[in-house]
Amino acid sequence: MSAFVKTMVISAGVLLFFAGSAQAETISPRRLLEVADLTGPVLSPDGGRVAFRLEQASVVRNTFDIFWYVQAMDGKSPPHRIADGGVLLHDSAGVSVPGHAVWSPDGRWIYYRALVDGEMSVWRAAVDGSGAEPVTHDPADVRDFALSADGKALKYSVGATRAAVIAAEQAEYDRGIHVDDTVPVGQGGLFRSGNIDGRLETQRFPSGREGWERIQLLAEVPNQWKAVELATGKTRNLPSAERPPKPPAASNLSRKLPAPWVLEADPGTGRLALLTRVGDGKGLMNKPGVELAMLPKASSTRPVKCQAESCTGKAISAIQWRPHSDEVLFTVTDRHEGQAQSIHRWNVRTGAVQLVTRSAGMINGGGRYQSGGCGVSSEAMVCVIAKADRPPRLERIDLATGRRQVLFDPNAALALDMAKTTPSRLLRWTDAKGQEFTGQFFSARRTGGGPAPLFVNYYDCRGFLRGGLGDEWPFASLAEHGISALCINQAPYRLDAVERYGLGLSAVRSVVDLLASKGEIDRTRVGMGGLSFGTEATLWTVMKSDLLAAASITSVGMSRNYYLFASLRGDAFFKSLKDYWQLGALDETPARWRILSPAANLDAIKVPILMQMPEQEYVIALDYAVPLIRDQRADLYVFPNEPHQKFQPRHKLAAYERNVDWFRFWLQGYEDPDPAKRGEYKRWRAMKAAGDKRSS
Repeated sequence: MSAFVKTMVISAGVLLFFAGSAQAETISPRRLLEVADLTGPVLSPDGGRVAFRLEQASVVRNTFDIFWYVQAMDGKSPPHRIADGGVLLHDSAGVSVPGHAVWSPDGRWIYYRALVDGEMSVWRAAVDGSGAEPVTHDPADVRDFALSADGKALKYSVGATRAAVIAAEQAEYDRGIHVDDTVPVGQGGLFRSGNIDGRLETQRFPSGREGWERIQLLAEVPNQWKAVELATGKTRNLPSAERPPKPPAASNLSRKLPAPWVLEADPGTGRLALLTRVGDGKGLMNKPGVELAMLPKASSTRPVKCQAESCTGKAISAIQWRPHSDEVLFTVTDRHEGQAQSIHRWNVRTGAVQLVTRSAGMINGGGRYQSGGCGVSSEAMVCVIAKADRPPRLERIDLATGRRQVLFDPNAALALDMAKTTPSRLLRWTDAKGQEFTGQFFSARRTGGGPAPLFVNYYDCRGFLRGGLGDEWPFASLAEHGISALCINQAPYRLDAVERYGLGLSAVRSVVDLLASKGEIDRTRVGMGGLSFGTEATLWTVMKSDLLAAASITSVGMSRNYYLFASLRGDAFFKSLKDYWQLGALDETPARWRILSPAANLDAIKVPILMQMPEQEYVIALDYAVPLIRDQRADLYVFPNEPHQKFQPRHKLAAYERNVDWFRFWLQGYEDPDPAKRGEYKRWRAMKAAGDKRSS
């Protein structure tokens, strides 16, 4: 029997490992990296147990451990581990794919997809911990699955076989890769350079689709549905009439209705709960309001709208039906409270709305950025709870009373240490034009008595804050080393790029003024960093102000190389460039390019920039990175086989630790005595000397 199939019952001693293995009162980058994440809680048919998945990075093995657990809902006993979960999957942007399991009708098994030994199959694990086994044995990877109502058969879909994909990759390698609009040129390697579904694969953009999602070769081969009889293991092809129904989509609704943003069906009745964006969206990516409504059936044209105060004018971000009831559970994410969430229940017959629970952080099925629902029965929810300075834990929430009970807290020791040493506090402030901002502030320890330096990240501050969106800048570690850290929630996304970036700059300027006026930070020692839009906001702040002493980025700005490479995508790219940056071709809108492009603003970049970029993107930035490196204003590191968000644990730890070293050097004048870092500090000292010479 393989190590994967072997299972064990988790003991109190193993639980204590999660609670007490780390060194107390040391919030190191590695501790933040190796936090245990919890995803996919799902309740048993009788509502008495919950299954969920635990994910935890291992720096030593440069991988992730993922395990499925089951726990009784009364919380009287700890969860027991019933199966390994295989390889942790990431999407083409590097975001981890949350767990998803299905209970058997008799409550004896859970079924889930797992990548094991290079094969994506459906597995089932006995909930008593006695064993786990693959259910499908297909030459192609399983894309989706559904259990029959009686639990006797499992239906699953596949595409091209693994052998066919590998053969297609090798054929391209042998003949040469033909470059067209689907080939992601400029991403480093074109042959097996991206990690999709657990292995390095050749990537493509989906044909005819907008956006930057990448897929494997042959991914567009249509689904083939099959069924396996669980008692015998016999597999057969499924005719169309027997395939699982597709979930409802906006295209299924009457054209008389505005297209909903979120659509959830009640399995028992077919009723549909809808979230639709409403209000004046002029100048914004999204309309500012959200309307909650219900349709008795897909063909209905008159939705029943939630009219209560608790659901009008609120930022409703997720919905799900309460089983065997007339209630829709909806989540409000309050921007004015720093993205804090609350859950309410709306009775679609009576119109009554009642608060279930409120949190200072996130309450959902993933604990990080996922908006997925909690596990739910007719009586209770099981949710992952997390906030800025509180790592994820699992809680039971009674739907009638709102009473909350902690079921599982694998990060208890880190939570206690952060509460003692680096707690965060919510900041609210307005800029000179009255725009409101919120952020999570980690005040520096051991400052030496004077105002502390400040690090700023501008983008998204939901959930437990390891290092901002993308996890690159460990806030608590910086604070423990004497650098205050602030994560700022972005203002509503403006379509005009100058306005959008200007809001980021205004947020930073106004909060620096605020904190400096209170003596909390030293305005001459401010650093900034960010991923994706956070990178763009950081570069804008560097180019258009004198607020910063140092910066750190991991993504690209509006680059001429970006235009060159992406222009192969055709009309969809040109439309997005015009809509979101108001840019045309380089010779069509030269004035706008001079405003937005770092390559056109090299003289305005006066502070040192650390660039820690994924191999998938760094080439795009070379038109401005190379001149800055040659002029000793930038230091560039490239992480092989990484997508938009790095995810390999060793890469993440290297980025974390280098960011701490970088800002300690530039904001505190500190150098780590580790001999392995001598070359790094030699370059940085040379950069400092060159900068001093330029400014003298």
